[in-house]
Amino acid sequence: MWKWKKGNKRNWGDDASGSAGAPPPKRQAGDASSDDPADGIVVCEVSKNKRITVRNWNGNVMVDFREYFVKDGKQLPTKKGISLSMDQWKILRDHIEEIDDVVQEYGA
Repeated sequence: MWKWKKGNKRNWGDDASGSAGAPPPKRQAGDASSDDPADGIVVCEVSKNKRITVRNWNGNVMVDFREYFVKDGKQLPTKKGISLSMDQWKILRDHIEEIDDVVQEYGA
């Protein structure tokens, strides 16, 4: 399994998007690729720090299952979660009854 080791640094000059050693540009307010929860529609608050949102990311509609944390009074997303494309969402949606049946078999 690949692990990120301390001291590993990305050479920002490896791609054609920037100058050697310069980090990528920061996201602008209103940028479509922003992870700001305000950019999506909160569909369901699963628990205090977990929610399901539908948002537009890079021109694609995504269903996002994600944990959040509070920093400086703002709720921010963590890496703990998954974003489903519309194709992936449709597969999950079409199999939700089968998933629920198996969950019931396990006694939930």
